[in-house]
Amino acid sequence: MHEDDRIFTRLGIAINVLAIVALLVLVVRSFQPAFAGMLHGTMGSMMQGGEPGSMGMGMGRGNGMGNGGMGNMGNGMGMGGNSAMMTMHHAEIPAEYADLSNPVTADEASLARGAEAYNLYCVSCHGASGMGDGVAGAALDPAPAAIARTSQMLSDGYLFWRISEGGSHFSTAMPAWDAAIDEQTRWDLINYMRALGDGTIGVGLDPAAEAAMHAEMVAAGVAAGVITEADGATFLAVHDRVDAAMADRRGTGSGPMMDQQPEVLAGMVEAGTLTQAEADTFITVRDALLNAGLMQ
Repeated sequence: MHEDDRIFTRLGIAINVLAIVALLVLVVRSFQPAFAGMLHGTMGSMMQGGEPGSMGMGMGRGNGMGNGGMGNMGNGMGMGGNSAMMTMHHAEIPAEYADLSNPVTADEASLARGAEAYNLYCVSCHGASGMGDGVAGAALDPAPAAIARTSQMLSDGYLFWRISEGGSHFSTAMPAWDAAIDEQTRWDLINYMRALGDGTIGVGLDPAAEAAMHAEMVAAGVAAGVITEADGATFLAVHDRVDAAMADRRGTGSGPMMDQQPEVLAGMVEAGTLTQAEADTFITVRDALLNAGLMQ
């Protein structure tokens, strides 16, 4: 074979290899939604001691994996992530979910069922502590939600909607679990997620760490010029009282808990546990931090 023939042969092989690689890239992209659901199922099965590659029962309806822009539901200080958090938390809940209230009591039996389901379907991405730090979640963009935290401020209907239909509304990789997980188990999951955050099980959210996070958030708002130092101090001073009142109301109402805050604050003012000036300042600071993408 002449040298020229060898060159053309090698060139032809290289072109064919590039074409195959390009085709594989297209195929992988087209199957990304399914991959997300498979990833949850495979990792969940492995966490339970299953063999690698086993899908088990952890097969959800996958959704697209966003390529940036959309952040998670409160897992970090990034501008994009927190702006997306605001969008997600204020999203309109579909009518069939809006008025739902958890019919399953958060007793030991429910928490045990919820733990079993969480370890099978959720832990691989959301992590054992529910802070979005699971092994499989590290590969996802946007990152998984810190559900131990966000479950404390979202209504039953909102959480049931997100578990049932996944993250397709927000371009996240969260699979839709309505076909794989029965209704009672989804409610058990909600009980378990909330127990992760309030310390009923596990270590809960560290109060000192939460206070430090709030202080950092307010300091960033003051530095950015979106709130005053005095208003930030008032916000921090009443935050624990507002959180306690919100916890008493948790799971009720037809919208995200954040949208119910004005009503909760009005009740606190009426009860004398908060002044009107404190309530007004709290909402002003909250909205300013949200709009600036600084709220956690």
